[in-house]
Amino acid sequence: MDLLSLIGTHKIIAILRKLTCEEAVKAAGCLENAGIRFVEVTFDAAGPSENTLHSIETIRRTYPGLHVGAGTVLTPQQVHDAYQAGAEYIISPNTDPEVIELTKKYDLVSIPGALSPTEIVLAYSAGADIVKLFPVSSVDPSYIKALKGPLPHIPLAAVGGVNLTNIKSFLQAGAYCVGIGSEIVPRSLIQKGDYQSIEEAARIYVHEAE
Repeated sequence: MDLLSLIGTHKIIAILRKLTCEEAVKAAGCLENAGIRFVEVTFDAAGPSENTLHSIETIRRTYPGLHVGAGTVLTPQQVHDAYQAGAEYIISPNTDPEVIELTKKYDLVSIPGALSPTEIVLAYSAGADIVKLFPVSSVDPSYIKALKGPLPHIPLAAVGGVNLTNIKSFLQAGAYCVGIGSEIVPRSLIQKGDYQSIEEAARIYVHEAE
């Protein structure tokens, strides 16, 4: 099964944001134990990229069963660096045709962000494999259902507001997958070193996505 199909099968991309490499690797292990198969390590727009790239490399090496992507990718240079680090997919909060073009040149899965129907169609026309509907906190699952009427051919990821109370609704409305960050990997638990709770939360999300 190809990567795009696997994303649609497993449904959840867990987002690791602003973690040290050590924290990211520990969290990734808990996520894998819980049944998560896709992990996004985000770039920090306000900080250096080395930590993100090192985390991607280390997670891929440590957990071969995880598919690792780069998030908050805003420039072609970040696409190149993420590809060199071993990222398998590229996720952005926005749609940048140059980012999408280079992503596809490297044969990676492209998941740019958009919200309106016009933005979604433009992203898909530019080469996106999945369009990240972001932030879904500003809409609700019925928005996805409405979009799927005229745009059934465009896979949509619900990101930025998915939690235990609405994950089923977003998936039932037609979301191809969901991206979940602090709801699964909250900073408070990382600071406490409570990785067991992260694993327990991830297990619940995996069950809800089945």
